[in-house]
Amino acid sequence: MKTCLSFFLVAAAITANAQTHKDYPATVYPDRLILGWQDAPATSQSVNWRTDSTVSNAVGAISEADPSPDFVKSATLVPAVSEPVVLDGHQVRYHSVHFKNLKPATQYSYRVGDGTHWSEWFHFKTAQAQSAPFSFLYFGDAQNDIRSLWSRAIRGAYSTLPTVSLMVHAGDLITTSNADWQWAEWFEAGGWINGMIPTLATPGNHEYFKDEQGNSRVSKHWRPSFVLPENGPKGLEETAYFFDYQGTRFISLNSQAALLDSSVMDLQAQWLEQILRQNENRWTVVIHHHPIYSTKNGRDNDDWRNRMEPIYKKYRVDLVLQGHDHTYGRGLNMPLGKSRKRPDGPIYVVSVSGPKMYDIGLQDWMDRAASNTQLYQTISIDGDKLSYQSFTVTGQKYDSFLLTKNSKGQNTLVDQAPTLLPERLALPAEYEKRFSPEQKTEYRNRFQEYKARKQAQQNK
Repeated sequence: MKTCLSFFLVAAAITANAQTHKDYPATVYPDRLILGWQDAPATSQSVNWRTDSTVSNAVGAISEADPSPDFVKSATLVPAVSEPVVLDGHQVRYHSVHFKNLKPATQYSYRVGDGTHWSEWFHFKTAQAQSAPFSFLYFGDAQNDIRSLWSRAIRGAYSTLPTVSLMVHAGDLITTSNADWQWAEWFEAGGWINGMIPTLATPGNHEYFKDEQGNSRVSKHWRPSFVLPENGPKGLEETAYFFDYQGTRFISLNSQAALLDSSVMDLQAQWLEQILRQNENRWTVVIHHHPIYSTKNGRDNDDWRNRMEPIYKKYRVDLVLQGHDHTYGRGLNMPLGKSRKRPDGPIYVVSVSGPKMYDIGLQDWMDRAASNTQLYQTISIDGDKLSYQSFTVTGQKYDSFLLTKNSKGQNTLVDQAPTLLPERLALPAEYEKRFSPEQKTEYRNRFQEYKARKQAQQNK
């Protein structure tokens, strides 16, 4: 009997290991629910979700939040816009509802469905109509093992700062652009957090594929899955856009489309200059996937850097949030030996939230680095102060700095990282196996040079 039982247990284990992912079929009940915006955040909120193809009468219900459950009876119904989409050979429907004419700085309850099959009730809070303190989360690439390992990044981030107003994703949310199960894992990992905290997402190279004509396109999932501003350059809707929130302008740039086509890069650069020239916000945050300065040797986006960095400096962009290189680096482009307390350009960050890891380059622009470490970031803005913190997915504060802005718009940087944990710079296990003895020696030498430079900088 024990032998027979052991056989079945082994067989079950083999079967489980062979199943690389589970299926996520659509039903009449809403799933993949996510908040976004297409209008002013003080008076509007948009919601996106998925159902099977039988649901055509999609609606949202909304009411000012109330501790009593009686609000359900007086909730207002708002018709949604529905879109049939064929993905992985299956037709599903995506729906978007736009709640408008809302009160600023007010908490609302909402749900979505078809009038019979509903989601649970969620809460969100509208923005204030003027500049005011707020916080947001920033994630680098999720990409791989999303359900099993990236989930701890988004859930840890929300647990660290549940009062955030929005979440920023810097591309490569998944690894195979049109794989429905990967998008399903991404939505499952975020779960109800996506229904409470709005998302601003930027596509990366893994969100792109080549169609039957050989043209590069953004994932078939991208526009159906999100509700993002449509105020960017023509042809880049919901991938390049800007969004103003309580005194801060967020700008998403589509670096993948730009690197594939120089005319698209020029188009975005011209558009970027225009919206920065007209920017009356106190702070400016730019998000794109490919780094201006890479954290990995042998990877350099010089065309992108040469086109965009002069614009960032000219218009005093404060912070540039990036992904792509699967390591962590934070710093700025200033000559070695010069004090970094008065940045002459933006603070650049490259981060990774998922488990796919590269070896780190330890280039001269970095003031803080990490290898083989999943991270998430919290950023808080309050008047003339921007506070940045990066955490490991186990909840340890790994990086921290403060920017203060004077009346002329010039920033002062207070680097708070030296008082934190020692830097995590060991090679990932994969590279320990792959690297030759010569490569390991070269990496150790680079490590020592980086530490010496950091020490010299701190002694100034």
